[in-house]
Amino acid sequence: MRERESGAADEPSGRRARGELESSVLAVLWAADRPLTARQVLAGLPGDLAYTTVLTILSRLYDKGMLVRRREGRGYAYAPARDEASDTAARMRTLLDRGSDREAVLARFVSELSAEDEQLLQRLLTGPDQDRPAEEP
Repeated sequence: MRERESGAADEPSGRRARGELESSVLAVLWAADRPLTARQVLAGLPGDLAYTTVLTILSRLYDKGMLVRRREGRGYAYAPARDEASDTAARMRTLLDRGSDREAVLARFVSELSAEDEQLLQRLLTGPDQDRPAEEP
């Protein structure tokens, strides 16, 4: 019996962490400038995956509403339903909503930001007009 090589350091069975393959497929689609077929997605993924595995992941992502698809030949071409920033923001909101103490979660999140990210967040919260002096009539 042949041993499988591990794809991740903490996954000795060779299996990927939950959601890792979905994330990889989404990354390929976000990087593309057009919808991709399953074969094109497969070509953009590292490792030695089966075509049917990619089809399954694309189908699951479509069923979850994360992808849109259009008929191309006998199959489909897939594209993300929303951009990467919107998807990440939605995931962050979902995690925030799961917490029982929203203030504590936000406080911990902000306390662990880098100085650059903290400045960026402050700028985003105050809005672009807050930094400019008021115009005279």
